[in-house]
Amino acid sequence: MGSAAGSAFDTDTLRQGIEGTTAATLLRLYADDAEIRVIDRNSQPSHPKILRGRDEIGAMLDDVYSRDMTHKLENCVIQGDSAAFSESCAYPDGVRVLAESMITLRDGKISEQIMIQAWDE
Repeated sequence: MGSAAGSAFDTDTLRQGIEGTTAATLLRLYADDAEIRVIDRNSQPSHPKILRGRDEIGAMLDDVYSRDMTHKLENCVIQGDSAAFSESCAYPDGVRVLAESMITLRDGKISEQIMIQAWDE
């Protein structure tokens, strides 16, 4: 498993955040001024949903982690101050979600993330 040189960010830390039961664990991995660009069916590449700062990111994560679903870190590669990972999620009724993310790290925290997600309909 990888780790960013000189930081506390590693695959195990990311796994704990993603596979945890609350948004708080994952939110701690983000820098105060972090930005996430979300691309999916509703937010196309030319008009992505952009979340800026821990308040907006935290609100999105609170919504996601309030749902009855599981989250699993499938793969993660960390090289220097960049990382990429795959996350799969499942609702009890069998609906699945897959998200692919590319992140930039700064001082061991996520400063930028591009997330592309798709789900069963």
